[in-house]
Amino acid sequence: MSKTFEMTGIIHSKGDTTTFGNNGFTKREFVLKATGPDENSSYPNYVALELIKDKCALLDQYNIGDELEVSFNISGRLWQGQGKPEKCFTSLQAWKISHAQQSNDQFNNDNQMDQSFDEQMDQSYDEQSFSNQPAGNQSYGNKASQNTPSPSKPITTPSSDNIWEDDIPF
Repeated sequence: MSKTFEMTGIIHSKGDTTTFGNNGFTKREFVLKATGPDENSSYPNYVALELIKDKCALLDQYNIGDELEVSFNISGRLWQGQGKPEKCFTSLQAWKISHAQQSNDQFNNDNQMDQSFDEQMDQSYDEQSFSNQPAGNQSYGNKASQNTPSPSKPITTPSSDNIWEDDIPF
């Protein structure tokens, strides 16, 4: 049993269905330009995939420029012609194709939620007043905490040799 892989990409090119041999074996190749959050647009990845037999028709309903999500298996085989060195052929055989819109909508929704959370955290962080006091004396908008007595020994900054001048044992 082979492992299934998935990728998202934009159709860069697609070939015609070709028939090989007397038994009617069909094959169709296409190229995707990989897309997604982990892809660097400065260095695009173009991946050649193939459809075989009855799967060749899966690509008919899509056009160059459409963004797809493709499920595929990796297939490899060795070949050696008479008196020639051995060659290894690797194929990425697609068996499921769908529009990537659904997964992109989910990605965009997740991204918007992450950005909203980050903005809320940034705003909350900016609203807090921080000082060189221990955590118990920091003001977070609560007036009662401002009346807390200050520590008996002030917090110091590191000395020139990067050793803290306080009595904390770590």
